[in-house]
Amino acid sequence: MDEHLYIVAYDIADPKRWRAVFKLMQGYGEWLQLSVFQCRLTRRRHAEMIATLDELLHHKADHVLVMDLGPAERVKPRVVSLGKTTFEPVAKEPVIV
Repeated sequence: MDEHLYIVAYDIADPKRWRAVFKLMQGYGEWLQLSVFQCRLTRRRHAEMIATLDELLHHKADHVLVMDLGPAERVKPRVVSLGKTTFEPVAKEPVIV
């Protein structure tokens, strides 16, 4: 499978929409911080995530960044992680649908 590693960060103006985006993102990746997830996705899952996010957002008030870090099997993110937890790229795991 051709998966890429993505970092998704968002700023959602409305608490109700923020919760909806947070719930959606839990289905696509691993929560890192308040509004930041890392996701390991195929092209199809990436397209599904983008389409669903696009439907949830209020385009004049909300903002989402999706950063493609490259092929998941080969990417070695250079990350400085300070504080209580360290950053580890999300591992390949089976997806239960």
